[in-house]
Order: sequence, then structure tokens, then C-alpha cells
Amino acid sequence: MSIVCGIPLLECVYCLACARWVWKKCLYTAGHESENWGLATVEEFLPVPQLCRLILAVYEDDLRNPIWEPPGGYRINPDWVILRKNYEETQCCVPPYLIYLDHKNTDIVLAIRGLNLAKEGDYAILLDNKLGQTKFDGGYVHNGLLKAARWVFDAECEFLRGLVERNPDYTLTFAGHSLGAGVVALLVLIVVQNLDKLGNIERNKIRCFAIAPTRCMSLNLAVRYADVINSVVLQDDFLPRTTMALEDVFKSLICLPCLLCLMCLKDTCTLEEKMLKDPRRLYAPGRLYHIVERKPLRIGRFPPVVRTAVPVDGRFEHLVLSCNLTADHAIIWIERESQKALDLMLEKDRIMEIPAKQRMERQESLAREHSVEYKAALQRAAALDIPLAYSPSQYGTFREMQEGETSSRSCEQTSLLSSKGRRESWDEFVERFFDVNESGEMVFKKPVS
Repeated sequence: MSIVCGIPLLECVYCLACARWVWKKCLYTAGHESENWGLATVEEFLPVPQLCRLILAVYEDDLRNPIWEPPGGYRINPDWVILRKNYEETQCCVPPYLIYLDHKNTDIVLAIRGLNLAKEGDYAILLDNKLGQTKFDGGYVHNGLLKAARWVFDAECEFLRGLVERNPDYTLTFAGHSLGAGVVALLVLIVVQNLDKLGNIERNKIRCFAIAPTRCMSLNLAVRYADVINSVVLQDDFLPRTTMALEDVFKSLICLPCLLCLMCLKDTCTLEEKMLKDPRRLYAPGRLYHIVERKPLRIGRFPPVVRTAVPVDGRFEHLVLSCNLTADHAIIWIERESQKALDLMLEKDRIMEIPAKQRMERQESLAREHSVEYKAALQRAAALDIPLAYSPSQYGTFREMQEGETSSRSCEQTSLLSSKGRRESWDEFVERFFDVNESGEMVFKKPVS
């Protein structure tokens, strides 16, 4: 009798627990993940909107008569597109791509489009993976994406080498969206391992922008290559957070909301320490840029803010229950919101009227801060005993700090560099060159005679 009386009580406890979980999930927004990250600057975020437009250009058959042109146009010169390959030419081993010789920004860009829902070959690439199936450079990577990256490297290595040798002052940039983002992220890993095949180009001239990437590499690789790989995520995008086998996702498209709810439940009930200890678990690659444009319990979109960091723990681990989790994955929305965010940054800089000399000093300061964040992430990974996490050779995209500069900082302090250090550096810069007059406006300091 006592057991029967206890059943309703257990049901009430279970219902309350479920209600609490749903309430937390509904209040949880993607903005919480990056709330302690630092704000991105104009210099580091400047290429993103243009690269989004280049990726969109891959979808066009004729750039002189575009069909899918975004607002404001592609803003590229069709004559500078020096190579294009479609599905027939790639034999469905990789999505279509183009190579763009950007003389304006002294850049060689290889851009790969995203997943085509009508092509079985794209699904074959995405679903060709099992947990812990493929190792690369001391970590684990997505098997199908690695095959696609190797195909691109083998096909275009000589062509890219010729471009690099004829344009020695140009940077080499790889950009992709969705499926293409995973391909370019692993392509950069291959390129860094074979610099001699690309005319011995320096590592600090190589960069990658993965737009809305799939999880494609283990945590140790994601942190170690954060000096060359940058991932851009719009608010609630589901793909960088999808930890369940992608095969199960696409098999369950009929009831995708049900599957996403199950994934939320699984991720919530799995301890983060356990996830970090699994060396086979894949993550979004490199440095993360998070575009945040919505706030909890608010209607509509707000002026977008871009936050950035090289996180180790809390790296887009939880799927967000949101009506925008699929819309935020669309390249057209990412291009639009990234351009809005960049325009706001440029407007802020225009109001402050920063001189060219001080702007160069800010770029140098940004390079040092990125180097600090990169080393802090490596230290954080070692402190958390991340499997196979170790420091790479002493070169990278960013200038090296003087020896011993960060040796006295603890792991907790270094984990806050992405937000606190960046703000302090900018405040010091403003105080050094600006004063506030009687009307409260910022003016340049007068030189001391």
C-alpha cells in the first residue's frame, strides 16, 4: 500500500525535474556561451563578410549575371576568379569551389560552398565517419572531410604553389561554409604539414575561415591550430553544436525536432569533465567568433555583437532550443549579420577618428593579445589534462611574447584573458591618445611642448 502511495509522489518529482530542465533550456540562449569572451575588433573581423560573399559566389553559374546576389552585390571582380570547379569536375569528392586572386587585399582565396541537399555525394562525405576512426597529427579528425580535403590538396597543390610564387607578398586564405567549412579546416591542417609543397610559404601567411562549421577535429587539434583557423558561428546555429552522429540526424529529418530534444537531454545529462576526457570527441575548429544578435525573452533582432576567444571548456557544448537554430546556419543570414556587425565596428572607429599610426599600434597590440590567448588556451588544455594536448613548435600567426611574460599567471587568470585583457589594453590605448574636454567629447591629447 505504501509503495502504491509513493508512485504519484515519484511521478510529481519526475515531472518537476522535466519541467525544470525544459525551463532552463528555454531560458538558455547561445549568448550565454560567449558572455565572458572579448569583443572582436575591426582588423580581425574585416575579412568575414567578404569571404561569405565569395562562398555565395560559388553558387552562381555566371557572376556577370548573378541570380542569388546578396544585398549590395558580391563586391568582387569576376575577372579575378581564376579557377572554378563544379560537381562534375570534382567527381562529387568535394563540393564545388573557386579560387579568387584578390589584388585589392593581396590575398589568394580558395572558397568552398556548403552542403547541397540534392547531392548524394555531399551526404556521403558528411556521413563517412565513426567515433575515433581517423587519426591525424596526434589527434582525431572527421574521416570523410579529411578525404575531401586531401582531394582538394592533391588537385590544386601545384596551381596554388604557382600563385604563391608569383605573388610572394599575398596571404593564402581558405574559406568554406557548413560542409565546406569542415573541408577547409582539415585542408589547412594538411597545408601546414606540407608547406614545402606550396613554395615554403610561411605559416603566418596562411589562414582559414570556417563559416558555420561542422565538428571536424578533436579538442587538442582545435586548440593547437587556433592561430590559423577561425570559426564563425551565428547565435543559435545547430551544426557546430551537433554532437550526435550526423547519420542519425539526416535519418531523422522527418522528426528532427524530436531528435534535437533528445540531443539536448543527452548533452545536459553528460558531465563536461567526461566529454573533455574523451580524445575522440570532435569540436568546432580553431578560434571562435560568435555573432550574437538576440537576447533572452526579447522579440526581434538587436544590433549584432561579435565576441571571440580560444575556449577549451565550454566550446559550444549544448544545443540551443530555438526557432532559429536552422535559420542561423544559412550563409545568406551569416553574411548579412556579419556585415551589419562590421559596419557598426567601422562606425565606432570613424567616430573616434583613430589616426593611421595609432591604428597600426592597435594591430600590433591585437597580435600580441591573440598570442597570449593562444598560449593561455594551450596551458588551460594542459591543466585540464586534455588527452594528447601539447604545445606546438614556437611559430604561428601571431608575434611571440617575451619569454617568461606569462609564466607567473595561473590557469584561472589565463582563461580570462580573452575578455579582461582585451578591455584593459583598449582602455590604456584610449587614455594614452585621447582626453575628454569640458563638453564631454573625446579629443586628441595636445603634444607637450
